[in-house]
Parts: sequence; structure tokens; C-alpha cells
Amino acid sequence: MFVIESLAEKPPSRPNRSHPLEIAERLAGEFAQTAVERDKRGGTAKAERDQLRESGLLNLLIPTSEGGLGAEWPEIFRIIRLFARVDSSIAHLFGFQHLMLATVELFGTEAQRRHYYTQTVANNWFWGNALNPLDVHTTVSWKGDKRVVNGRKGFASGSSDADALIVSAVEPGNPKLLIAAVPLPREGVAVRGDWDNMGQRQTDSGTVEFTDAVLEDEEILRSPGPLGSVRATLRPCIAQLIFSNIFLGIAEGAFNEARTYTSAQTRSWITSNVETPQEDPYILRHYGEIYAQLQAAKLVTDRAGDSFQRAWEIGDAITENHRGRAALDIATAKVITTQSGLDIVNRMFEVMGSRSTTGSARLDRYWRNLRTQTLHDPVDYKLRELGDWSLNRRIPNPSFYS
Repeated sequence: MFVIESLAEKPPSRPNRSHPLEIAERLAGEFAQTAVERDKRGGTAKAERDQLRESGLLNLLIPTSEGGLGAEWPEIFRIIRLFARVDSSIAHLFGFQHLMLATVELFGTEAQRRHYYTQTVANNWFWGNALNPLDVHTTVSWKGDKRVVNGRKGFASGSSDADALIVSAVEPGNPKLLIAAVPLPREGVAVRGDWDNMGQRQTDSGTVEFTDAVLEDEEILRSPGPLGSVRATLRPCIAQLIFSNIFLGIAEGAFNEARTYTSAQTRSWITSNVETPQEDPYILRHYGEIYAQLQAAKLVTDRAGDSFQRAWEIGDAITENHRGRAALDIATAKVITTQSGLDIVNRMFEVMGSRSTTGSARLDRYWRNLRTQTLHDPVDYKLRELGDWSLNRRIPNPSFYS
């Protein structure tokens, strides 16, 4: 049970650190050195997760009054994008850290928010996700005088090496998902670490099993709870913006990789009548189109981040219209980064040539990572929302995916 008195204690002072973006740039350089090898290995990026713990960046969202760095969302999204250029698995984990913290703020009470924020800062907590709104097989029941959770939760991103999980389950008689913040380790909670997909191979997105795991009453986030107020419906907007910035970062990373490869290793085609690939008109055309796609994607994604920040700052006074207009900007970014990103990670091989497909280079990781992550929720439904707005002037209805 929370000790409410402890919430009034003076929080740790903000550490004297460099600017968060400078820290992130240094870490991204280090992550890039091992990205290929870790993509082969899969599993948990334990060393990199610990670097993030020690950096203080896991506390970006937490206010300075509670020991965090007090960053705004556009800065958080830029750092997610920066990490995604070199390692989209790390970007995914980092983004979900802030999504989980936002879940506590949006779904829980002020006492819960302060408790979990303070614990995160004091103990360098890395949060994982076991909230899957499509999964109705994880249930809550009573065992004696204790509420317990049973079942399996798939796609539990960041669960391996997590210090706390956001968990969802179905409670008999309650049509809404029950969502809780659960510190680890906990008896009855087993993280299997069985994620072995073709992409995003170090997102620790495997299975979590619950066997009579006790759920304390004060851990349940039910004021206002999931989608329980207009402000609470901002959570899926955060998730969609995290994905958009990951997609854009992957595309930017693919572009940088291709440009380096083309300049250093690509050969002129035999009938091109030019000495270097940098003079080939078709290669230049590809690069021109890729550049234009990236500029457009960056503009709409940054606009969506700014739009969301304005909605976030309104607080509890936010209206459905405020939220809906931000959701439209975010859906636009999701569509553009998905479509342009998938084109770029495929087209990069056109400007590098056949030798770039060598297995040891693993340049296909950009496509594998983006293709894996873009399947999280169908982009067609974002297009439908945008079509409904542009034709019928109907703003998107909030759900866990919009």
C-alpha cells in the first residue's frame, strides 16, 4: 500500500546533466556500433537498457519538481526518432517508457502518479508494457480476500528486464479493461523472453504469464481509468506518435546508410556513360524522391508533435474537438511515415546495388524493422479516419488505436 505521507517528501533535485539531446546523441553513437551484431542476436539489450537507466533520459517526462527532466513531448519524440535512425528496437523501448508513464498520469490518481514517478526517478525504473486491448484471455478474479490475475499476455514490449509493468486484464462484470501498474519482480508473474520475430528483435516483446499474481487495490488505475475522460483518450495519440517517429527515424537511418554505401561502394552501371554513381541520373532521381519524402514526413510529424503538445497542455479542460484535431494531425503523420518509410527501405537497394544484399551487412534490418512495426495496427483505418474528416467533417472516435 502507498504511504501517502512519503508522497509529500521533497523529491530528488534535478541532476546536473548535459542537455538531453546531447546525451541522446552520444548514446545513439554507441548504440550504432553494436546494432548489427545485436540484430543478429536478438534477445534483451541489457547493456543498452542500463545505459538509458544511467543517462537519466528515462525520466524525461517526469516534472523537475519530482526529480525528472521536465521535457515536453516534441523533445521526447525527437529523441525517439534519433534512436530509431540507428536502432529502432531501442527507440521502441525508450518510447514505451514514456507511454507507460503517461498511462499512469492519464488513467490514475494524483497520488498514484506522484508515487510511480518518484519511484521511477529514485530507482531508475524501466517500464514494460503488458497492456493489450485485443487480448481478453488475461482475467482478474478473487482468491480469498486477494484480487489475482491469470492468463498470458503477448506482445509485451519491454517486459524483459523491466522494473514495472502496465498490465491489462478483463474483470467479470466490468465492460472496461482493468489496467494496473505492477512493480516487478512479483510472485506469479513470469516474463518468458520468447520474442523472435524477423524485425524489432530487441524490443523484448514476448510473452508474460500470470499465475495467481496478486494485484493490490492501489495499483489499479481507475480514476479516470482507460479512456475514462477526454484527457485520458490522449494515450493512444501518444502511442501513434511514438510509432510515427520510429517509422521516420528508420527511414532517415536507411537514407543515411544508403548514401554512405552509394558514395563508397556502388559502381556505375555499364551503360550509364558516367564515371561515378553520384553522376548517374537515375540514382540522382531516386535520391531526390527519397529526400522529398523525408522532408514531407518530417514536416507532418513535427506538426503532429506540436499539435499534441498543445492538447496535452490544456489538461482536464481539453474538449473532444481539441483532441480530435490533434488526432487528425497524428493520423496524417502515421500514414505518411508508414507509406514513405516502406518505400524508402525498399528503394534504398536500388541506389546501392546487388552487393548491398550481403547477409553480413544486414542492411535489410531497416525493412524488417519497419515492416514488423507498421503491422501493429492497420494504416488503412487511419486513412478511413482522414477520409471521414475530409468528406464528412467527423473527427476520429477515440479507441486504443486512434
